[in-house]
Amino acid sequence: MFKAFTRSIPEISIFHNPSSPASTNALKLLRSALSSPYPPSKSSAPPLNFNLEVIENKPPTSDQLRTILSYLPSKAPSGQSQTPSPEILLSAHPTVDSRPTNPEGIVQLASQNPNALKWPIVVDWHSGKAAVGDVEGVKGILEELRKKRDGEA
Repeated sequence: MFKAFTRSIPEISIFHNPSSPASTNALKLLRSALSSPYPPSKSSAPPLNFNLEVIENKPPTSDQLRTILSYLPSKAPSGQSQTPSPEILLSAHPTVDSRPTNPEGIVQLASQNPNALKWPIVVDWHSGKAAVGDVEGVKGILEELRKKRDGEA
């Protein structure tokens, strides 16, 4: 009966690096989804409604990384739940000479060398979804928001 009172606006964060083309494209996509019809192919559709937090050139904290890792899809065989390794957040950039295997090490490395991370890191904190290093994952997060808005989820 009171479900409408407990419904809140989704919180989306993007850990953004302007020098990363994927990060720049993801940020444009997120901003467009807030201000223009979504999906863009349907001009009569309203924009999506979510709060967007842009964190520029700063890695997530180690606690945030743990949460983000738990939101990423698992590559484990079907039926098994497994949190991905923190290494999934590291880029193959040539300046990355160490490969930490824990969130604290990732944060320390990314603080010293921003190129060490795969940018962007986009998180839907309400739905428990995250995307790292590509725009396709961001499109998936936005599609889930659209389905909820349109009553399909």
